[in-house]
Amino acid sequence: MPIADAQNDLLLMVDFQGRLMPAIANGQEVVAQARRLLAAARLLGVPVVYTEQNPRGLGGTLPELAPREGEAVVAKMTFDAWRSPEVRRAAPAGRATPAGSDLLVAGCEAHVCVLQTVLGALADGRRVKVVRDAIGSRREESRAAAIARMQGHGAEIVTTEMVVFEWLGSAENPSFKETIALIK
Repeated sequence: MPIADAQNDLLLMVDFQGRLMPAIANGQEVVAQARRLLAAARLLGVPVVYTEQNPRGLGGTLPELAPREGEAVVAKMTFDAWRSPEVRRAAPAGRATPAGSDLLVAGCEAHVCVLQTVLGALADGRRVKVVRDAIGSRREESRAAAIARMQGHGAEIVTTEMVVFEWLGSAENPSFKETIALIK
């Protein structure tokens, strides 16, 4: 699979919700990595789409990851966000490839909504990269099993730092200093 590409990727933030995150193993670290990833995406012009699973029951997206104007937020009841026409419409076809944007996925829970969304997008012909340090589950065993299963079905497993440096491409990128400050 090709490296992460700021001109072709779409960041999908799956269910980083207030009532869910306290139950996530190492949840603070998952959120910290997601915050870095999100900030880099915004600096480098990567579009962002959020999903919220049953927001009436689980609350909205965490304030520290709150969507900005122009970033789509899709409420859903299905575990597979890719089933949602709103999510598919927000993942523009043909940005840089005929098949559409590559998906970079972060979120919770890794073994439920993240897994089913990734499998759905892969089955639909999308290239998918799962940001390992920005996904979580209530139990580490569930997260590890989800990562193995997603990789086995063709998702590429990456880390936040890998993605940020691939998006930058060069130390000559005009956003280099500002973006690197997010990692340090």
